[in-house]
Order: sequence, then C-alpha cells, then structure tokens
Amino acid sequence: MTVVRDTTASVDAVWNVLSDGWSYATWVVGASRIRAVDPEFPAPGSRIHHSVGLWPVVLNDETRVLSMTEGREVTLEARGMPAGKATIVLRLTPRGSGCRIEMIEHARTLPFSLVPESVQHALVYPRNTEATRRLALLAERSAVPR
Repeated sequence: MTVVRDTTASVDAVWNVLSDGWSYATWVVGASRIRAVDPEFPAPGSRIHHSVGLWPVVLNDETRVLSMTEGREVTLEARGMPAGKATIVLRLTPRGSGCRIEMIEHARTLPFSLVPESVQHALVYPRNTEATRRLALLAERSAVPR
C-alpha cells in the first residue's frame, strides 16, 4: 500500500528536503541522528550514515541510494539492524501549484521478506504516513518567504 500525501509545496521544495541528507532525522520516523552524509548524495551509491533508536539503545546504520531521477524519484536501501534491509521508493509528481508525494516500502531480508507485501505495507503504513507528513511540512515551511 503506497502512502500518498498531497502538499502545497512545489516538487522543487520537496526535492530540496529529500536531497538534503542532513534533514533525514527530521522527517524519517525512527532516525535519531545523522552522523555523516556522502558529499554526492543523493547520487546512486551514496549513503547517509545515521543512528536509530533512543538513547541509550542507539544503533549506527546507513541508508544507500539505489537509484535516482533528479527532482522526481529516489529509491533507497535502508538498513535497520537487527531488523534487516528495506527498499523505499519516494516519488514526486507535480499537482497544480503543489506536489504529490508517494512512498512505498518493502522488506528485503529474512525473516521479514517472507511476510506478504500487503501485510508489510499495513505494518509500515502509519510510520510512512507520519514521515510523508513531516516531509511535506518541512517543504511547505521552506517555501514560505521569510
């Protein structure tokens, strides 16, 4: 199940947030901090080095860009050990004066990859709904003249 969020922010405003790896802990639910971002992010192969969890139980991990279409789509491989890896697709589509954000996530490692995708999607839907809400708010805020 794809999470869909419409925003008044332009595709460019949302892409600016997406392409800033340092912002991920602000909108990605579960990411507690960003330790480093590869300078070429979001180019394919580049990484965000992040931590997940709450202190004192914080795990260091990374998210890698699998593919990217500038200004429109990014496919990520998120690691969240010990839970494993997931593929996340974020797609932006112009819509009137704003944009539609679509997000879908698939588990890629055992045992979670054995769970039917419809169940996987239902389990991550609330988290991804909150992530797209935060992403939209950041983009809308950045588009407001100061």
